[in-house]
Amino acid sequence: MTAALLAGHWAAAQAQVPSAPSAGRTASGIDYQLFRQGPDGRFAPRALAVPTDAPYASRAGQFLTVFLEFRTGRDSVLMSSRRLQPKPQPFPLLPTPPRGTLEEAVALLLPGDSAVFRLPADTLFAKTFQGQPVPPFIKQAGNVLVISARAFELVSREELTAREQKLRAEQAKKDAAASAKQLLKDNAQIQAYLKKNKLVARKTPGGTSYVITRTGKGPLPKKGQVVSVLYKGSLLATGKVFDASAQHGNVPIDFPLGQGQVIPGWDQAIAALPKGSKAVLLIPSPLGYGTRGAGADIPPNAVLRFDVELVGVK
Repeated sequence: MTAALLAGHWAAAQAQVPSAPSAGRTASGIDYQLFRQGPDGRFAPRALAVPTDAPYASRAGQFLTVFLEFRTGRDSVLMSSRRLQPKPQPFPLLPTPPRGTLEEAVALLLPGDSAVFRLPADTLFAKTFQGQPVPPFIKQAGNVLVISARAFELVSREELTAREQKLRAEQAKKDAAASAKQLLKDNAQIQAYLKKNKLVARKTPGGTSYVITRTGKGPLPKKGQVVSVLYKGSLLATGKVFDASAQHGNVPIDFPLGQGQVIPGWDQAIAALPKGSKAVLLIPSPLGYGTRGAGADIPPNAVLRFDVELVGVK
């Protein structure tokens, strides 16, 4: 709900309920207008019943889920949290909110409230936004920020943590399912490539295919040892080279094996190569750069080919 629309509701409701004004100003200079939606869907003003409602000492340490929209004094939208996130986001309720800040304004809200706040931009940027300078266009628009807010529920820190863990677990489950599906598709592409080029590959327990073209005489590297590798990386589908040691003075890349400092396909395959070996690594996208890809040269879900030489282990 925009500041203008809330203000319109406030003006109409104030005329209907003059004995319960919802507009006021805190001692720190925050102008506020509080509203509550009734069973009929209409918004009516809600009075701030100090000290019952503020500073909500019993709620300190909890979180209030809210939508926030920031506008300049001339009604230009700067940010809408609803547009960024489809669900209201948790806002921490401090025991003693700093005066004149967004934290103090949100502390006036109860679950189910809507509100419009006008805050001095100088104070807001100095305290809430950690001393950032007020942008000139905000100063020119009245040196205030108009914030529309809608509050939904109080959530304890423990409940918020539990929800976040549940969301992460659900997302991890979805990612794992998508990865397994993509892995089947990528492996089919790799097998077709091997057949076309009459190559016989081995596969690591983790799923990386590799073809040793020269077997070295040195030992297998161990987890934690620093390995030195010369490489050329290309897209399996097109053959386009996206990086190579030759582009960097033919200096090998050094990294500790099995520490997650390179893509999983490298950690897996390099561990299977004796020192001095040359090999072709065929890496399905979940063991490479996944759904994000890397930069402009590696698209999402790209199967990768690396021609590598393990030149050092220490």
